[in-house]
Amino acid sequence: MPHIALNSDEPGIRGLFRFRPETARPLNELVEVLLRAESTLSRGERELIAAYVSSLNRCRYCYSSHAAYAAIQLPEGMDLVEQVRADLDAAPVSPKLRALLGIAGAVQQGGQQVSDKHIAAARAEGATDVEIHDTVLIAAAFCMFNRYVDGLATFAPDDPEVYAARAERIASDGYLALLAESQHAG
Repeated sequence: MPHIALNSDEPGIRGLFRFRPETARPLNELVEVLLRAESTLSRGERELIAAYVSSLNRCRYCYSSHAAYAAIQLPEGMDLVEQVRADLDAAPVSPKLRALLGIAGAVQQGGQQVSDKHIAAARAEGATDVEIHDTVLIAAAFCMFNRYVDGLATFAPDDPEVYAARAERIASDGYLALLAESQHAG
């Protein structure tokens, strides 16, 4: 049961966005830029970073959502997402992505946990300054989103199909299109 009386029964952050639509737009704009704008990291890789941080924060709704969004945009699908979640060091990702996920994990622990060693490892694998920047910002943003969702005790469905059904729409239309749709429905 949420800590506050929401005006919808939508799960997770979706219910919070319905409750305070004036905060929903800038947050969705940030996610749209971070996870879907042009980048040398694929959309699936960026969603994987979001899912990984959410798993470290034990945010079931955000992990389940972004795991589904990553899976639909990565050739290896949910198997890869679950492998990264279970054991990053053994997961079959590129050395560059592993280094970036290491940075994301350090951010999840606290911004000052990101060391010169993390950055040097990512650079040694070919990560650019923009990729390092965006990884840190994705990780920091998802720490905030995770705390927002869990701090207000929002509902997280157990059924993976709930998240998979939305993944198609996110992958094709993005976060802002779904925001506009939900605001017109309300």
